[in-house]
Amino acid sequence: MEIGIPAETRAGETRVAATPETVKKITTKGLHRVFVQAGAGAGASIPDEAYQEAGATILTDVTQLYSQSQIILKVRGPQPEELTQIRKDAVLIGLLSPHDADRISALVNHGLTAFAMERLPRISRAQNMDVLSSQANIGGYKAVIIAANIYQKFFPMLMTAAGTVKAARVLVLGAGVAGLQAIATAKRLGAVIEAFDVRPAVKEQVESLGAKFVEVTLTEEEKAKAETAGGYATEMSEDYKRRQGELIHERATAADIIISTALIPGRSAPVLIKEETVKAMKPGSVIVDMAAEAGGNCPLTELDQIVVKHGVHLVGIANLPGLVAADASALYARNLLNFLSLLLDPESGELRIDRQDEIIAGSLVCVNGEIPK
Repeated sequence: MEIGIPAETRAGETRVAATPETVKKITTKGLHRVFVQAGAGAGASIPDEAYQEAGATILTDVTQLYSQSQIILKVRGPQPEELTQIRKDAVLIGLLSPHDADRISALVNHGLTAFAMERLPRISRAQNMDVLSSQANIGGYKAVIIAANIYQKFFPMLMTAAGTVKAARVLVLGAGVAGLQAIATAKRLGAVIEAFDVRPAVKEQVESLGAKFVEVTLTEEEKAKAETAGGYATEMSEDYKRRQGELIHERATAADIIISTALIPGRSAPVLIKEETVKAMKPGSVIVDMAAEAGGNCPLTELDQIVVKHGVHLVGIANLPGLVAADASALYARNLLNFLSLLLDPESGELRIDRQDEIIAGSLVCVNGEIPK
């Protein structure tokens, strides 16, 4: 089986879908050949020589790579100009934006079999393949580091001969994987932390990391609706949103830094930080809006920009894991390696797509150019 690792072409994408570690594991039995495009690992500080030593073949011509590869591993879905080069009988695996109908239609029209890693079922057996969690974990860490760099004061409380410096107050909106890592990182830096989430079930996790959980009082109906079976937050009622807005406004105006991570799969990001809230925040405060690519949790956020509005720094960098490309690639590549183990027979190396397996069925967005029934 020939497996291709092209360089990512999307602007600002520094990650790569395989590392020398995973290439070596793929090629160790001699059942598979791995082609890596020259320079594919440069953004993650991986030289071509490291891939060669691990058993990969370096190809300078991406057209040759696509024509020879039966399986393509990518970080982001192919751009239109890339798609035309991929074999129609190829299997594509990566972050394919499955909620974007136009992107999926393009894959279908090309005749591909494609697996979107965003659609991986949230079950225990799939944890070591969960790219959303591995990348969100890195994003939550980097969000706090960026905030600390921009913020013009210390994070920890300091008692000095010149007087006492108060600890920074951090508000984390959304206590999923990214939010929990943001809490843990801010705690290590010495901040005082509050966290909000619509899901009451995450309160224990938030408090175990040393943050105070702030919550809107829920009705029984709202409690039942607050979380999907897959563990994601859901869209709430208008009355809930009103109460939520009042609470967030109150806590945001007391905070120095906000890390906002709230997303709803397949929907625009919920607006949690309104312009009037930004106006009421302390001058010099920082908002890192991790939902920028989905429209942002703050309407003032500008995608991939750091701007100052009403005296508040707003960070809209979408690809935070790409700023930690070496570790982000290492984790992502391991996720894909574990997923590949479900598709490749360990003895013969042949491709096997068992659509009875809920992980395979859940992530399969098209097969031979058709939407799965």
